[in-house]
Order: sequence, then C-alpha cells, then structure tokens
Amino acid sequence: MIAILAPLLIPADLATRMTMTARLRPPSADYLLGTDQLGRSLFYRVMLGANTSLMIAGAAVAMSVLLGLPLGIISGYYRGHVDNVLMRLVDTLLSFPALLLALTISAMLGPNLPNTIIAIGIAFTPFLARIIRGEALRVAQMPYVEAARAAGTNDLQMILRHILPNIMPPIIVQATISLAFAILAEAGLSFLGLGTQPPQSSWGLMIQASRDYLDIAPWTALVPGAAVALTVLGLNMFGDTLRDVLDPRTK
Repeated sequence: MIAILAPLLIPADLATRMTMTARLRPPSADYLLGTDQLGRSLFYRVMLGANTSLMIAGAAVAMSVLLGLPLGIISGYYRGHVDNVLMRLVDTLLSFPALLLALTISAMLGPNLPNTIIAIGIAFTPFLARIIRGEALRVAQMPYVEAARAAGTNDLQMILRHILPNIMPPIIVQATISLAFAILAEAGLSFLGLGTQPPQSSWGLMIQASRDYLDIAPWTALVPGAAVALTVLGLNMFGDTLRDVLDPRTK
C-alpha cells in the first residue's frame, strides 16, 4: 500500500530536498526516522523507495515468468531432445549464483533502472523454468491430457487449454516468493553501484549511502534495512499462505 500510495500522496521533492543544517539527525518529532548525510528525510525516502524497489522486483519477476513459461512448458511437454537442449541451457545459467549472474549482466549493460530489471529477470529465469518444467511434466501425464490427445487436440490447444491453467497455482506461489529474492537482489545491485542511481530513492541505494556513517548515524542503514527485511518476511508469509490456499491437498 505504501509503494502504491506514497508517490500519489508525497511530493517527489520531499525525498530529495537537502537541508545541510539537519544532516544526520536522529529520529525525532521533526524527522520521524531521522535524516541522512545530506539532510534528507529518511521517512519520505524510505516510503518513496518502496515504490522503486517493488516496481523493479515486480517487473523483474514478471519478465522471468514470461521467459520461463515457454522454456519450461515446451521442455516438459515435448521431452526428448527438446527437453535435453533447453534444460542444458537452463543448467548452464543455474551454475552461476543468481546475484553474480545479475551483477555480470548489469555491469555489461550499464547501471540504470531498466537494465537492473533485465539483469534480475534473466538471473531468475532458470529457477522458474525448472519449476515450470516439473509441473508441465506432471500435468502432461494426467489422464485428461491423454484423453484430449486421443480426441485429436493439437499441441497448441493442449498447452493453452490443459497444461497452462493447471500449472498456474504453483507458478503464482513461486513468483510471489521470488519477489522477496528480487528485492534483495535489487538492494544488492544498488549497494554495489550497479542498480538504481542517485537521486532516485531506493532501499539498496540508501543502505549503500549509509555505509560511511554507521558508527555515528546507524539509523541511516537500519531504516532501509528494516524496510527490506519486513517486506521480504511479508512476501514469504504471503507466498506460504497462497500455497495453502491454492493447494487442494492442504484442505
């Protein structure tokens, strides 16, 4: 709700307005969460940073689902040589840690917001492709799929009508949980200078800017760090709840 409403309710200049006489102020009645090294209000920056961080994470996960769906479904449905070729490609990407792969892609493309989305989206694609392939393999062997095949249903109709709708629940759950990891990845990239760039508000960028002031102003790191931790915890709990709701075996 904060990510959606903050840009509508808070003027953007409040997050970038510098008051040099109020540098590194601790939390108080005037500055609810304190100020950073440039006298900017952390309260406004952390709320507007929610929009940036969640927008990057949501777009990256959507991209990884769009890339992973055709890879996983085609591999799980056709099997054989097609499965071997596609999964070896996926295994090659899985051999790199996701954050390291995102770091490499972001460094090659250059540090900005669209490239951060692309880097995280590509890095998360192999994980989702593997899960989608497993679900497609399971559904493809169901009796109703065999019956549809015997009735003369072509491959495209089979995938769109029978395979895709029945593998969506676990994909939705995994995408929700992946949002949490995407937020951590965005924070990591921004911390290393390869993600969101100043003066835009981002939780990872705020943590990166606070590293030189941890001994005298620890709140500059604790505030965005707590925002990341609470959001990741909330998304993981939301993913667990979705799994319980969408999995009929838990009822």
